[in-house]
Amino acid sequence: MASRRDLLRWSVSASALAFLPAAARPATPLYKDARAPVDLRVRDLMGRMTLDEKVAQLITLSTSKRDVMNDARAFDPGRADAAYPHGIGQIARPSDRGGAATANNTGTDVTGRWRAPADTIAFVNAAQGWAVERSRLGIPILFHEEALHGYMAPEATSFPQAIALAGSFDRDLVERVNAVIAREVRAHGTVLALSPVVDIARDPRWGRIEETFGEDAYLCGEMGVAAVMGLQGPGKTLAPGKVFATLKHMTGHGQPESGENVAPAPIAERELRERFFPPFRKVVKRTGIGAVMPSYNEIDGVPSHANRWLLTQVLRGEWGFDGAIVSDYAAIPELASFHHVAADMDGAARLALAAGVDSDLPDGQAFRSLADQVRAGKVSLAAVDAACRRMLTLKFRAGLFEGATVDPRAAARLTANDEARALAREAAEKSIAMLVNDGTLPLTPGGHRRVAVIGPNAAVARLGGYSSIPKSPVSLLDGVRQRLAGRAEVVHAQGVFITQSEDRSANEVLLADPAKNRQLIAEAVAVANTADIVLLAIGDTEQTSREGYAKNHLGDRTDLDLLGEQNALFLALKATGKPVVVLAINGRPPSWPTVTGGANAVLECWYMGQEGGHAMAAALFGDVNPGAKLPVTVARHVGQLPVFYDAKPSARRGYLFDTTDPLFPFGFGLSYTTFQLSPPRLSATRIGVAASVDVEVDVTNTGTRAGDEVVQLYVHDLVASVTQPIKALKGFQRVSLKPGERRTVRFTLGPDAFALWNLDMEEVVEPGQFHIMTGANSRDLQSVTLDIA
Repeated sequence: MASRRDLLRWSVSASALAFLPAAARPATPLYKDARAPVDLRVRDLMGRMTLDEKVAQLITLSTSKRDVMNDARAFDPGRADAAYPHGIGQIARPSDRGGAATANNTGTDVTGRWRAPADTIAFVNAAQGWAVERSRLGIPILFHEEALHGYMAPEATSFPQAIALAGSFDRDLVERVNAVIAREVRAHGTVLALSPVVDIARDPRWGRIEETFGEDAYLCGEMGVAAVMGLQGPGKTLAPGKVFATLKHMTGHGQPESGENVAPAPIAERELRERFFPPFRKVVKRTGIGAVMPSYNEIDGVPSHANRWLLTQVLRGEWGFDGAIVSDYAAIPELASFHHVAADMDGAARLALAAGVDSDLPDGQAFRSLADQVRAGKVSLAAVDAACRRMLTLKFRAGLFEGATVDPRAAARLTANDEARALAREAAEKSIAMLVNDGTLPLTPGGHRRVAVIGPNAAVARLGGYSSIPKSPVSLLDGVRQRLAGRAEVVHAQGVFITQSEDRSANEVLLADPAKNRQLIAEAVAVANTADIVLLAIGDTEQTSREGYAKNHLGDRTDLDLLGEQNALFLALKATGKPVVVLAINGRPPSWPTVTGGANAVLECWYMGQEGGHAMAAALFGDVNPGAKLPVTVARHVGQLPVFYDAKPSARRGYLFDTTDPLFPFGFGLSYTTFQLSPPRLSATRIGVAASVDVEVDVTNTGTRAGDEVVQLYVHDLVASVTQPIKALKGFQRVSLKPGERRTVRFTLGPDAFALWNLDMEEVVEPGQFHIMTGANSRDLQSVTLDIA
């Protein structure tokens, strides 16, 4: 730890050096002294930088990586000297040789051109060596990678998709998963991960719903904190094996107009503050989050990347965020080309910089003009300095100036090892929610002579968006065959195809040929007739539920039910009279009334990562007891949208000829055992507006199997100055109980659990009565009344 004398000396030195000519400065710059405080190192370094060098720190290379690569796609120092004489601030996804597709660049040559792990490390080492040794000031490069549910690179561990992890309702699990992700990303030379997503998702037509932690602000915030702690650890400097997280996407992204990605979010300020802001604020307040990414959409006519109120007044001013704000891919140029709030790219750069955006991802197209705009008097040097200061601070906090060469042998040992694979399986097992069961499950291994595994998702490991190619992905068919080896015969049929191709990067998505599917259905029925039970794997593909990032690369839908001939396949198999157990492998919630109403059992599996096949087999045969819950409300059909559990009192009045009840409520999930929850007990029935109250619930496993229950706590403000939801989640705890075991679950509710934004847009706790409700889902609750005076 530095002494007070050191701190004083550094502070004086940093202040004085800015006014000294270069020849009069010490031989070893202060910014290279690892013991010096970060702010003084940044000040010293910036005092030595030219305008062009400052702007270079705000620019990223993605497709423009070609500028610094030779014909073999290796880093070329000579080309880098010529193309970037002022240094390189950031490089996107070194694991991808081609760069990233964007709305204005959707060619097949710009995505999925993966490097082998050792090649990625060689590229990073070469680029970093050039930056440190050949650039004038030796400023290292910041690398970033996608890491939503695993390091998105070949041979890395693939975990369940975010919406599946949310269904686990297990904070510790999410933190441990993200710690492994961080370890694998850092082992390959990157210190910034573009994850997690804490948008609340309230429209299942939106193709990116799978990337989220669901519809609820409290759940998204808690999972967001867990993910960031796993990625970064505590504090604002990185320990070995950790990476900075990027909080995405601020905000309103998850309830777009018409369910279309990047469409306007028609959300008023109070709704933003009470529902959409809380997950972001919670992460900012409780962690040292390194970066925040604004959303593509507009709110009240102002795109997020040009919204100074959102990024500077709220995020930095009200919440105290002091990290970097990095743009979403090509979002700054889209201020001109898409939103039309700027006349050209230069104007878009001015708007984003003024709003508070520090870095232009993925190719720095707009920010490349900033140096010339400063010289022309169109942009202030102070604005560039502020952004540069924040990007340099991130690099110092990451330890990049003291960075060592990345060791490919160590990376190989740390990536997709036995520990990671075991955790991927645990995460998959804990993310399975049972929605329907007439007693068919669990199956007894060997209890059926012949088991038919059928469906378009039976023989493929669906990983979901933002995934690469893990070493040994396991499909349902693989998992069942291994589990039943020597005990039963396993037969397989395709059933139907969903789409004509499996290329997730393809722009055009074409549904499979109905005539061919009808033939495949007949073949599947023939196979089913020879079997004793049918395991049917249906749902989505990485083409049918995905990010729609361009007009010719769409991912949103107008229908929520199964695509193509999947319902016909289910009905045909049901007509055989054989039990049909459905494995839902999907990115969108399962709004499948025909299937859920007719299947003997339904397991909601989502996209389960590389170990999904083993996890599904374990759940089917009772090796594990499904304990996950739904992190979203499941609509019956698109006509009910938007539908979410925390509705206002005036909502859900009713429809002619239909019901407002969802297909499944938020927080729902069955088990192979039974649980009894006591009514909630309060430590006090009356508290002050600044006080807290403890809530206790006894939960007992009344069945014959060990299992997990998620105790959920909701609050309802009975009378308020502004309308409040009929219930809002304010606590949850997943508990594991043996048969006959009882445990008391305790929650503490503080003022934040009861606060609202009043008529004067002030956050307050209003005196009054509150219902404190607990239960195993958002529908079946027991209540007690709390008075706040």
